[in-house]
Amino acid sequence: MTGFSFARFLAVLRKEWIQMRRDPMTLRLIIVLPLMQLFLFGYAINSDPKNLPTGLLSADHSQYERSLTSALTNTGYYDLRPMRSVAESEEALARGDVLFVLNIPPDFGRLVDRGERPSVLLDADATDPTAIGNATAALAALGTALDRDLPPNLRTTPASPPFQFEVHARYNPEQLTVLNIVPGLIGTVLIFSTLIITTLSITKERERGTMENLLAMPVRPIEVMLAKMVPYVFIGYIQILLLLVASAAFFQLPLRGSLVTLMLALGLF
Repeated sequence: MTGFSFARFLAVLRKEWIQMRRDPMTLRLIIVLPLMQLFLFGYAINSDPKNLPTGLLSADHSQYERSLTSALTNTGYYDLRPMRSVAESEEALARGDVLFVLNIPPDFGRLVDRGERPSVLLDADATDPTAIGNATAALAALGTALDRDLPPNLRTTPASPPFQFEVHARYNPEQLTVLNIVPGLIGTVLIFSTLIITTLSITKERERGTMENLLAMPVRPIEVMLAKMVPYVFIGYIQILLLLVASAAFFQLPLRGSLVTLMLALGLF
């Protein structure tokens, strides 16, 4: 048997087509999986989220403060929530209840009137830089937010506004790309590596003929499946430890908080 035979090719193609039609699970996966991924990624991935929860700390009740908070709200990115104290705002930021904390100094209005360009501090959670990127970029357009309240001699150009924002990122303040990418890569590597290892294991079982022997034994399919999964779960945890050590050693990824909680969370992958 030499050369390529179109007849043999059609025969094998027909066999594969018939086999696929007789497997309803494959047909369901062909239809359901693409739709599931389309809706999952289409609704879950949003690079420009709006109405981000923002804590507001302000002891200044001047007209300037009201104009500034109104301008922030009108950008569509900030959902301002008044906070009573610094401790409350710190706790909300640590819990993830807010993504930003805006701190307006108590003498904000007086400093603006004196032309001293006071600083307004914006503390950002920054664990998701994509989510807050456009929100922080929108601050540059707020230089003229107070113009209607300022006397004519204090009105300035957007390049020299009567106040300035200082953005402080809690996570990765130096904005190092590696610290944003490596944590996500750990989960991605785990998904693909465990999937490939498990698939290769089952494929080799079929090639050797040992899968039929397993199914012929007096055990339930669920017992076989769990017994084959558990060893790879332990292998996955070994991979987690290796990835964490390598990330800390080569990329200086800081590991803070509970290691047990992190391991349990990564177990989902």
